[in-house]
Amino acid sequence: MNLILATHNEHKANEIKAILSPLGVNVLSLNDLNYYQEIEETGSTLEENARIKALTIAKQTDSWVLADDSGLEVEALQGAPGVYSARFAGEPADSTRNIDLLLKRLDGSENRLAQFRTVLVLARNKEMMAQFEGIVKGLITKELSGSDGFGYDPVFQPLGFEQTFAEMPADMKNRVSHRAKALEQLVLWINNKPK
Repeated sequence: MNLILATHNEHKANEIKAILSPLGVNVLSLNDLNYYQEIEETGSTLEENARIKALTIAKQTDSWVLADDSGLEVEALQGAPGVYSARFAGEPADSTRNIDLLLKRLDGSENRLAQFRTVLVLARNKEMMAQFEGIVKGLITKELSGSDGFGYDPVFQPLGFEQTFAEMPADMKNRVSHRAKALEQLVLWINNKPK
């Protein structure tokens, strides 16, 4: 199966490729296709943004298209940054500034509960075919720890683990992450869809 991933984010693309490639899915990012137009994410939810990205690319190809939108939802911040996770600290998007702002907003808060949530939308022939969601609950640490991963990974410690996502080897993160959970549902859908 060939699958176009509607993203320019190479970290995200590599994570998804690592999970799907062993299953015989050939994943190509927009960068692989030399498609450099920015897709405006004008939705107010993760679901809307994933749908916008998937359908934008599905209208230009007859391949399967997968789009992902993910956000960090922090309980003490009433679910923020959520859909605005990538640009929490404003433009241009910058992970270091986002983490600094997050830690500042949580300074003095005992409630460090948070969750990473991913919404995947699969599209083909100009229409949405399926939607999947993955959630992993965890805590926001008080300081950065680890150098792997991307985004908020250095301050997100999933429940049941002693490490942040940024401290985990990639293969472990790829088994327990929000994106991995959503991709598990995608794989089940692919394996069970009528031929």
